[in-house]
Amino acid sequence: MSTPELGVISLGNELTPEYRRAVEVLERVGLTSYEAKAYIAVVSRGYGDAATLASVAGIPRTSAYKVLESLCRKGYAYASGGKPTLFKPHPPLEVARKLQADVQEVFEKLDALNQLVGHQGEPQLVYLLYGKDKVLSKMGELIDRASRTLVVTTPQASEVREGLGKKVANAVKRGVEVTFITSPAQKIPEGVRHVARSNLLATDLLADGAHALLASPGLDACGYTDNPILAEHLRQFLEILAERANDGVRPPG
Repeated sequence: MSTPELGVISLGNELTPEYRRAVEVLERVGLTSYEAKAYIAVVSRGYGDAATLASVAGIPRTSAYKVLESLCRKGYAYASGGKPTLFKPHPPLEVARKLQADVQEVFEKLDALNQLVGHQGEPQLVYLLYGKDKVLSKMGELIDRASRTLVVTTPQASEVREGLGKKVANAVKRGVEVTFITSPAQKIPEGVRHVARSNLLATDLLADGAHALLASPGLDACGYTDNPILAEHLRQFLEILAERANDGVRPPG
């Protein structure tokens, strides 16, 4: 059985339309240019150390290890033991299916919100972001803007705490009433009210009852809005979650 030609992406020439399109699409789903080129390189090679993959991808060797580590964190690749560390790709179709599932969940939520807005006769004011770094940055921006209340619902409490813990602590110092709705036995930042809730899938954030963000399970994509009707819809949803929790704590509006 003959092997199909890799003219699909043609690593040897960055100017080919197939290669440029592959890089552009990977950038649109949240990878940097270096990450996109490195992922194509590791897929084409099957495995490789940072120096080899940097040469194949045409990226600086000094950046290669960090780029490949980032691909591992984002679920595109994984590192094997030994010296030097070898990087291998997660199967592209598995990666694609996970991305599709995450994006599908976000868009289903946004579609529900869009229908709500249509019934209310208000314009749609939902903005989309792709890429975990951008999602965390936007969450940080909303936390910084909060002046009265902040409600975070998430199954990813550790990632939120590690990435945004200082901003949450600053919000508490400013007198913001902060509530985390997350699974039991999670480590919660000091000064934050904890509402225990199991089986959460996605991350939602509500600042001052007016600024809302809904993120995919892996924090790879999000929609956010300052539309008061959409924010109120999320507030009511979070309130229902809190009311059903064992301790009955209600997040403030």
